[in-house]
Amino acid sequence: MIDDQDPKDQDLLADDWAAALEEQAETVELEQFDAPMGGDSEQQRKLDAILDIPVTISMEVGRSQISIRNLLQLNQGSVVELDRVAGEPLDVMVNGTLVAHGEVVVVNDKFGIRLTDVISQTERIKKLR
Repeated sequence: MIDDQDPKDQDLLADDWAAALEEQAETVELEQFDAPMGGDSEQQRKLDAILDIPVTISMEVGRSQISIRNLLQLNQGSVVELDRVAGEPLDVMVNGTLVAHGEVVVVNDKFGIRLTDVISQTERIKKLR
């Protein structure tokens, strides 16, 4: 059994994730982010300031609306029907905004998500308006 607190096991887990990410990089060519060209250090400084801002990323399996009466009746073993069918991609949300779709992957008993479709920047900007 793998112990998340054991440094040796942490190295093994990191190696497995690194291998999974390397495999991903081989199969999908990622779009590179280009900094502004030229000697505009002011723009680069502003860009550097926002690149380290933390954001919340979440994966959404599905949603459901139920009445408070039904909510109060939920207990261990209850099943809540979601608005998605099995096998449908998950939504990848950043600060509540849809940015991609993906599928669940498991590496050494840890969940991850493989992105299958990334929403274009122009589409994301349209949704903000």
